[in-house]
Amino acid sequence: MKYYKSIISILLLLGFFSCKEDFLDKPALGSLSEDVLATEEGADALLIGAYGALDGQNLGAGNWSVAADNWIYGSIAGGDAHKGSDGGDQPNINPIERYEADPSNGFFNDKWKAMYEGISRCNSTLTVLGKVEDISDDARARIMGEALFLRGHYYFELKRFFNNVPWIDENTEDVKQPNTTDIWPMIEEQFKTAMANLPEVQIDAGRANKSAAEAYLAKTYMYQKKYAEAKPLLENLIASGVTASGEPYGLLPGYSMNFNPEFENGPESVFAVQFSANDGSGGIQNSRQGSMLNFPYTKWCCGFFQPSFDLVNSYRTSDEGLPYLANYNQFPVKHDMGINSDEPFTLDDGPLDPRLDWTVGRRGIPYLGHGDHPGQRWIRDQAYAGPYSPKKNVYRESQADWAFDAGSWAPGTAINYEVIRFADIILWAAEVEVEIGSLDKAREYVNIIRERASNPDDFVKREDGSNAANYVVSTFDEPWTDQETAREIVRFERKLEFGMEGRRFFDLVRWGVADQVLNDYIDSESEKIIYLKGATFTSGQNEYYPIPQRQIDLSTKEGEPTLMQNPGYN
Repeated sequence: MKYYKSIISILLLLGFFSCKEDFLDKPALGSLSEDVLATEEGADALLIGAYGALDGQNLGAGNWSVAADNWIYGSIAGGDAHKGSDGGDQPNINPIERYEADPSNGFFNDKWKAMYEGISRCNSTLTVLGKVEDISDDARARIMGEALFLRGHYYFELKRFFNNVPWIDENTEDVKQPNTTDIWPMIEEQFKTAMANLPEVQIDAGRANKSAAEAYLAKTYMYQKKYAEAKPLLENLIASGVTASGEPYGLLPGYSMNFNPEFENGPESVFAVQFSANDGSGGIQNSRQGSMLNFPYTKWCCGFFQPSFDLVNSYRTSDEGLPYLANYNQFPVKHDMGINSDEPFTLDDGPLDPRLDWTVGRRGIPYLGHGDHPGQRWIRDQAYAGPYSPKKNVYRESQADWAFDAGSWAPGTAINYEVIRFADIILWAAEVEVEIGSLDKAREYVNIIRERASNPDDFVKREDGSNAANYVVSTFDEPWTDQETAREIVRFERKLEFGMEGRRFFDLVRWGVADQVLNDYIDSESEKIIYLKGATFTSGQNEYYPIPQRQIDLSTKEGEPTLMQNPGYN
């Protein structure tokens, strides 16, 4: 898919440039008025600009502070990972990890601005579309549906980040709106209307289609615990949902294929942020810049986003291949903390879920064709943030000529970020069955995910074809009879399936267990990660991030701010 990154005000398209190869053949240049843009081509160009804001890049904010994968706010704050690097690098992340961030932290302002820039582009698209006369009904419906879908996405992000946010659409005259109205109903309406207007098969890969809108509506319901409303949507998606190209939804045969750009926009991709590298644009601006810090330290840059001991230990299995759930930290995975790379280290030989080694880089395990992870030599400061490296955002060595871009001081890659993948649909359906349906149907859904994880052809291999570790994963064969245990299993399966994908914090919050889980995490993890000692997740406050103080100041009317701060941050 080709995106055109653009800075769009309410009435002007200032310019855009190309990214991938199959969206439009030629980018438009210059400054165009609303009336000039009031054609089908012009409205679609504005729409492409709205897609271009999905990665948050090049919008006058930071790169990693607005990353589409939310590695800081979803994974680090959720206990999947530590900031990494060293204590003095990117200090704005430190208080976020310790649940001590305040409204003056510029990262929150960056995220706010990036999301409202995306909303502004959607509003511009809808405004111009309303003036277009020479356009077919199908084209009008498609462009409107895509713009509403994207606006729903941007508001969804704002809602789960900040909870209390103002609603601004194409009909809003005064942008200084209060943030005292719950916007969940408006978000639902975006996706409902998008469903009614979007085609099932799209004109380009990467665009939202009807099934994507249905999936996002289901996701919106899941965040509100509206399980009865989500259930028929999820069942329909499992039975007949299709990708933008018309391919039926399904799990890819191998778990690792979700993080391999050779298989992007395949059957598991419900909606993804598109990236490209070495695409002739003259820089890395179209690549996954938001993850550019998240590579092993001395081999690339910059040693951030180091997986936690807690996450790694979660992948321990019993001899029968089942997870340990609540007591997984009692069966820790052997690590090389404090051991130099030139000193001997023997790998853990206990049973492990194979998804571990597609999620985490650890010593002695092949690292995507770049050799075995050497341990401390690839870690900036083991004593500070642990011995592990991120992996899902890193390219394969064999793909370096097209999936890796070294055109800046830190690399970019062509690896898409999956906002929703089909595994989400299946595990949401499992949640629904636990809450209002059949426990055994929930078990069936979970086993679909675990069966894919058990595919031996997708285990990390050594050069001689042998498994890199003792991978043992199996399905749940005994009937589920206890709801609380079933709930725990489904939630743990999401942790395993989506580790390091920016989902964990938001899952814990929507389940209402963030206080308990994250404070337990701090108690355990701070035994090795010293800077976590004394940190506390405060219930009633830390479930949401603070409204940026800069935005409160800018909202002032007649001497009073129209935006109210979230509880606990005053």
